[in-house]
Amino acid sequence: MSEVLTAPLVVEFPFTRSLGPVQSAFLTGLRERTVLGVTASDGRVVVPPTEYDPVTAEEIRDLVEVGGAGTVTTWAWNPAPRRGQPLATPFAWVLVRLDGADTALLHALDAPGPDAVRTGMRVRIRWAARRTGAITDIACFEPDDGPGGGEGAQGPLGDAQPAPHDGEFADPVTGITAPARLDYTYAPGRAQSRYLQALSERRIVGERCPSCDKVYVPPRGACPTCGVATTTQVEVGPRGTVTTFCIVNIKAKNLDIEVPYVYAHIALDGADLALHARIGGIPYDRVRMGLRVEPVWTEDGRFPDHYRPTGEPDADYDSYKELI
Repeated sequence: MSEVLTAPLVVEFPFTRSLGPVQSAFLTGLRERTVLGVTASDGRVVVPPTEYDPVTAEEIRDLVEVGGAGTVTTWAWNPAPRRGQPLATPFAWVLVRLDGADTALLHALDAPGPDAVRTGMRVRIRWAARRTGAITDIACFEPDDGPGGGEGAQGPLGDAQPAPHDGEFADPVTGITAPARLDYTYAPGRAQSRYLQALSERRIVGERCPSCDKVYVPPRGACPTCGVATTTQVEVGPRGTVTTFCIVNIKAKNLDIEVPYVYAHIALDGADLALHARIGGIPYDRVRMGLRVEPVWTEDGRFPDHYRPTGEPDADYDSYKELI
């Protein structure tokens, strides 16, 4: 049995979203060191503000300013911060009910250790030196050890109601980029490890189902139709037929390919499952269903860099229609 492979992988998809008037005011306020909440239909002040009432789902727009200090309602210690978290040293995740608010805000608390954190302690905002209109404009919370900052004490607003705010700021923030990233170690397993090893030898292998006799590429270790294990290896291709394709017009981050380009499903000769690959060596607007293609390896590549036309006549539709 060949060695089972593993590799670190990252799935990352930053996306841009627009902000409505409530979220725009909240994030712009943070840039200006102002924390805004919104008054719900039952009179509660919600921080962070929502655009719709959490009870009635009605649209709410009545913004108010709350304090920059508050009370920890619950917490959890984080002994090993990860990439992208608010602090690089161990810290506490805390829910803080800011003075004048009725709900709690989640953020980091900079504390020397878990013994220094407790429910009911007073904390205050530590603002970031450079603020852009994001939740990270609050660098973190820190213990509020000043006068009147003891456990259970009232903040700067005391018992007074939060002040109404019109939500108007110069140069408001209207959109944000929200990063989404997953770091993990991928273990392809027996079947795909043998498939990847064969690719490094410039061969393409699949596995045949002992029940339905179909050949799957890339192999999955089991037949998705019959549910039985597949162990018999079958060499396929390397040529194949384009079954379907799409033209990519948006350049992907960290992918050095000029747009537009084409990705296609390719039914390799002898396979009963189409694989996904890029088409090159032909203008994007000349790629078509039925186009016959072959893999192109770079000098030190472990897998095909792309597929190119073979120059053969296009395949008849009936020969690949079941693989679309």
